[in-house]
Amino acid sequence: MTNKTTLQGIGAAIAAYALWGLLPVYWKALHGATATEILAHRMIWSLLFLLAVLAVRRQWAWVQVMRQQRRLRLTYLASATLLAANWGIYVWAVQINRVVEASLGYFINPLVSIALGVLVLRERLRPAQWLAIAIAAVGVAWLTYSAGALPWIALALALSFGFYGLLRKQTPLGSFEALTVETLWMFPPAVLWLSWLASSNGGIHHDTQLWLLLISTGVVTAAPLLFFGAATQRIPLTTIGILQYLAPTLQLLLGVLVYGEPFSPAQLIGFGAIWAALAIYTADSLLAARRYRTAMAHPAAD
Repeated sequence: MTNKTTLQGIGAAIAAYALWGLLPVYWKALHGATATEILAHRMIWSLLFLLAVLAVRRQWAWVQVMRQQRRLRLTYLASATLLAANWGIYVWAVQINRVVEASLGYFINPLVSIALGVLVLRERLRPAQWLAIAIAAVGVAWLTYSAGALPWIALALALSFGFYGLLRKQTPLGSFEALTVETLWMFPPAVLWLSWLASSNGGIHHDTQLWLLLISTGVVTAAPLLFFGAATQRIPLTTIGILQYLAPTLQLLLGVLVYGEPFSPAQLIGFGAIWAALAIYTADSLLAARRYRTAMAHPAAD
């Protein structure tokens, strides 16, 4: 792998996570539409944009796979449901000025994925990974205690995306094709919902700018995936794993510095515990990857 390829991969990963991290700015701009309306538009325009890209690429092999495997279609129905819930909660959280709590969900998400790997896939954890999960749990417990209530928006985002990732891990399609199948499942209820809004005069807007922003939700959804796909082909997953924290970091900064959401010392302690857990997990992953590369480069003699 050349330095140029690596730099291209890092640039693509940064672009993907920066776009995901700046999404609150976009959802805030859609203040004339409700969260459910935005969600429906996102489902519809994402599908149309994805199909257009696949048509240009002439990537249709997945269609035959889906026709032949009913169980796979049902798996994608389940993952589509989880993804729709995740999208809807996130847009709603931004609209009610809970961007900081939403960012917490995506800081917690990698640790939720680890826990699901242990509980569902029977994966084995290294001691440092157990320590990271324990520290993160303490952080969530502290945030719950200090606020007097569970940070349920953060937990709902982390759990929905964690289970979504678990399902996607067990499916054969690439991220772009898989999202197309999922939005195909989302398309009928989205059309029905917007039709009902239109018939009740609740979903008709006369603001051209708002309509253009709603239509552009397809590009906003798919563009980071294109960058992410390019990154995974050029740089190791460990590097991508480190860069993924750029997105929730940008969300947190937007919430505090741009939208003026409160960030108390008690929250800083809870977030700090979760950041420490992520640092331990990331360092352990990097060391494990280095040991693996060393072992592959210098295999033991028979």
